[in-house]
Amino acid sequence: MDIRIDPLTGPEIARFLAEHTAQLRSITPPESTHTLDLDDLRTGGATVWSVREDGALVACGALKPLDAVHAELKSMRTANSHLRRGIASRLVAHILDHARARGFTRVSLETGSEKFFAPARALYARHGFVECEPFGSYRPDPLSTFMTRTL
Repeated sequence: MDIRIDPLTGPEIARFLAEHTAQLRSITPPESTHTLDLDDLRTGGATVWSVREDGALVACGALKPLDAVHAELKSMRTANSHLRRGIASRLVAHILDHARARGFTRVSLETGSEKFFAPARALYARHGFVECEPFGSYRPDPLSTFMTRTL
């Protein structure tokens, strides 16, 4: 497994992120879907990592600075064919290490509250995230779960 910063220029990552957005929008109404599309990731200051196994793209995740000490974990996705293999856990750990190295002292995230998102919430809890109030520009939403952790 190879985790690297993705320049977001290839068609494979574009397709992967488009599938991610489409899947989330099929589950959650637009006003409660907080995914970043490829252009937002390119211009919003986020660092995006892709995970490749035998050359194939199998996961991605991003870290978006909110201020000098607080960042947001975004765009976490694992290919359906690679779920439950520990890839997301390794990627979260990698991103948290990067956040620490950049001097962030807090990382937060928003994920869904529906049953579909239960594995994601469990993953984040295993990595020390706890539920919190909305942060940044988020507002309370019954379809969102907000989580944070200090580094």
